[in-house]
Amino acid sequence: MGAAAPTASRLPAIRADLLSDTVTRPGVAMREAMATALVGDDVFGEDPTVEELEERVAGLLGHEAGLFTPSGSMANQLGVRLHVKPGEELVGDSLAHVLRAELGAAAILSGISSRTWVSERGRFRADDAASLMITGVGPYQVCTALVIVENTHNFGGGTIQSLDEIRRARQLTRAHGVAMHLDGARLWNAHVASGVPLDDYGREFDTVSVCLSKGLGAPVGSVLVGSRAAMAEARIWRKRFGGGMRQVGVLAAAGLWALDHHVDRLSLDHARARRAAEAMAQAAPGSVDLSTVETNIVIVDVAAAGWPAPDFVAAALTRGVRTYAVSPGAVRLVWHLDVDDEATDHAIEVLTGLLTQPPGDLPLG
Repeated sequence: MGAAAPTASRLPAIRADLLSDTVTRPGVAMREAMATALVGDDVFGEDPTVEELEERVAGLLGHEAGLFTPSGSMANQLGVRLHVKPGEELVGDSLAHVLRAELGAAAILSGISSRTWVSERGRFRADDAASLMITGVGPYQVCTALVIVENTHNFGGGTIQSLDEIRRARQLTRAHGVAMHLDGARLWNAHVASGVPLDDYGREFDTVSVCLSKGLGAPVGSVLVGSRAAMAEARIWRKRFGGGMRQVGVLAAAGLWALDHHVDRLSLDHARARRAAEAMAQAAPGSVDLSTVETNIVIVDVAAAGWPAPDFVAAALTRGVRTYAVSPGAVRLVWHLDVDDEATDHAIEVLTGLLTQPPGDLPLG
């Protein structure tokens, strides 16, 4: 029997929640926008707030149309299903969210095969994709129908993908009749950190998914964009996948508010993540490679300081800092709009303290 979940009274007071940028809570102004949103039945295409959100996101990314979905995973899986027939394959890197964290959905829901290449921190290289693509082989091998790219790359540690490499891959895939899908859950972060316009990224892909409930701080939702014909087909598959929603303008309104108020401020998250990374690197050399800190995610090599990652996570939690173990020896920290300078200062104090003390000398409680 598994351990019982802790009751609220047993949970420590969290002063810096670095578990993920999905843990944000809508503020008063966002809640007011949600409460006053115009709504209609979106399954019938009658929700004006959803329509506004879809049109706006599509325009930002240089595409014709959009489709609001309840989750980033659904947006990705719809994008995959549009391009890959059952029995065909998609290719991507071995750390890609679509392949590592969406629980085999492409295979289970759409009968899609996949193959992967190994990359450094999820860094996309056109040659890696080209090395796996196989087309025109008839009944002898599985044909490649789709290349997926993730920007920024979650398990890579917030890696920003090179637009030049993306453009090179686009030329290669187009020549072979292979589509490209961008998992742009944190594309907003890549845009703010790199200065590359959103539509410069977006136009290189047949479909793009972007998340509203990560760095932008909406409570739920993602948007898939592409051609009008593709989004009409995706709407059918959304219903088949159980994602048809009714008066969902109350959620779309949060996304619109976030687009107006929470994009430019992502630079604050990046700066705070960098400040914490520099403090940890100075306190415990080898714990953080500063060259890998590009956006709001910091990967800490706690094993270099003698810590098993689960023990480090537990010790930090008792001191009011929530983190996430991404491997037996590494911990991920994610900054977002609910982690301000004061919370960052507390996180720095706790995390540098743990990194500079062997776990055997430090009680967990």
